[in-house]
Amino acid sequence: MPDTLTHTQAMRYNRQIVLPQIDLDGQEKICRAKVLIIGMGGLGTAVAQSLCGSGVGNLTLVDDDVVNATNLPRQWLYSDNQCGMPKVAAAKEKLAMINRECVIDTVDERLTKPALQALSESHQVIVDCTDNLAARRLNNEVSWQTNTPLVSGAAVRFEGQLFVSIPHTKMPCYGCLEQRFTQTELSCTETGILSPVVSLIGVSQAQLVLQILTGFGVLPVGKLTVFDGLHFQWHSFTIPPNAHCQVCQTQPAEQL
Repeated sequence: MPDTLTHTQAMRYNRQIVLPQIDLDGQEKICRAKVLIIGMGGLGTAVAQSLCGSGVGNLTLVDDDVVNATNLPRQWLYSDNQCGMPKVAAAKEKLAMINRECVIDTVDERLTKPALQALSESHQVIVDCTDNLAARRLNNEVSWQTNTPLVSGAAVRFEGQLFVSIPHTKMPCYGCLEQRFTQTELSCTETGILSPVVSLIGVSQAQLVLQILTGFGVLPVGKLTVFDGLHFQWHSFTIPPNAHCQVCQTQPAEQL
């Protein structure tokens, strides 16, 4: 995508451009950006819709699952006639209707660590929308190894959480967070999920991505942000780095 906006783009994104914190320069950064979204469930579909509509120039969608009727109540990007399609193909089809200028690349498989590393190096942000601890650990490791910022989200029942990690700073990584809290593997199939909660967390991830790309606002790096849907309350907790973390504390000292 060209470095400067066309007249048509300037008019399309006018409501963002008039924000002094974004302006033309910020919108140009958004339109030139490449963002990697891992997981195209409730979180990933909300992230992808928001970023695509906001003008992100290139999205890479990673998921090896297919659209199922049980996904539709909370994965609003998909529709009935797409059941049985690979999620990444169904998402690409719908996102093209939102913004035809957004380049959508798809990966219809579960990536190995080397493949994920190679893919991450060409993107500015990794968005973790996965639903299992093993995948989150891998995404965190690759984030630090490729020096790519990570925006992690999770949602189950009436609860959601957000965490931002900027590699090779003195701030904690997702591994530090995991080691300070007891992590129980909970799936939406077993425990349920309220549809708006997962979308709320996904849209919040999208805003955090835009903050990383443009630098507006205060980015909550190293903080765990938790949403309580039963009381409609947000809470934030500062997470100190873990001196024994096997990810962020094993990097060469000159990178920190």
